[in-house]
Amino acid sequence: MDYQKWAQEVAQKIKIKELEVAKRNRGKIPYTAENGAWNDCSGEKIGWWTNGFWGGMMWQLYKATGEEIYRENAEETEEKLDAALNNYWVMDHDSGFRWLPTSVAKYRLTGDKKSENRALMAASNLAGRFNPAGNFIVAWNGNVDPRRNGWAIIDCTMNLPLLYWAYDQTGDPRYYHIATKHADTAIKAFIREDGSARHIVEFDPVTGDINRSYGGQGYAKGSSWTRGQSWALYGFTLSFLHTKKERYLDTAEKVADYFISCIPESGLIPVDFRQPSDCSWEDDIAASVAACGLIELSKVAKEWKKKTYLDAAVRMLKALDEKSCSYDIKTDYLLERCTAAYGDEKHNFPIVYGDYYYIEAIWKLTGEELFIW
Repeated sequence: MDYQKWAQEVAQKIKIKELEVAKRNRGKIPYTAENGAWNDCSGEKIGWWTNGFWGGMMWQLYKATGEEIYRENAEETEEKLDAALNNYWVMDHDSGFRWLPTSVAKYRLTGDKKSENRALMAASNLAGRFNPAGNFIVAWNGNVDPRRNGWAIIDCTMNLPLLYWAYDQTGDPRYYHIATKHADTAIKAFIREDGSARHIVEFDPVTGDINRSYGGQGYAKGSSWTRGQSWALYGFTLSFLHTKKERYLDTAEKVADYFISCIPESGLIPVDFRQPSDCSWEDDIAASVAACGLIELSKVAKEWKKKTYLDAAVRMLKALDEKSCSYDIKTDYLLERCTAAYGDEKHNFPIVYGDYYYIEAIWKLTGEELFIW
């Protein structure tokens, strides 16, 4: 499949649009768009788990273009996130999603020591969430619901690279051991025999025994929430890249094979692969994250699978480009049909990290990516 010319054309459309978007949204940390304009989560909502992705978009665009507005926006986002880093009650397992695209991204580009310090503090907080009874990282604090003291979720596989990075920076093996122990637990507790993934697993926080699982943001218990599949696909691929342990590559391929087998004819991804047939809700985020994972997997997978993985990624990205993207410079968002959770009232709307992963995936194809994970 000849994808490079197409990817370059898409990248150019993104660059033209995002320069205007970045100028319009100085001072914001967006989550979703209202009437075509990004909202702002930088005030009382500074602890929101997606607040690193705007900075990540800015750094990806800065590396590709050198436009100073992107660097300025990214640095402002990083500094605002200090309010979250210093608030115990808003810190959770999503430290990777917040400080890899901001502080680690800046450190990789500039060697800034303040950014390194922020990222190491975030990594230490994440490591502190590890429960050795059960070998898992606790997702959320139990002050809202005590059961959450034993909850782990598949999303956390994408936060583990913050621990791998901290190990590389410090040489402290505790970061590495915590990351791999959680990844090993995730293989056993979350990945089903067919390659699909559970979203939430509840452990007994005292004994480490598995109590039950929950449908979480998917259709129902036992279903197949597509963004969860994409977190697993990309997350285990990343664990393999950082550790070279074959069990992570095998798991990533298992999840990828399942995911590809479920891609609809349209190439657009539903919220849950097992949602009712008359449900038209989609999640462009799942498509973008899975595409990122498949592109990386295509570089390291078994030889006879590499083309299959790359072709599937390009197929989904082309579907997004043709059917679900707005390149109108008057609107702030790119992807139009994202969904946070199946059970929510609102579906098929813009969400900022959908745009982040779409840009990351396109940049992977053009060779312009800043690899932050």
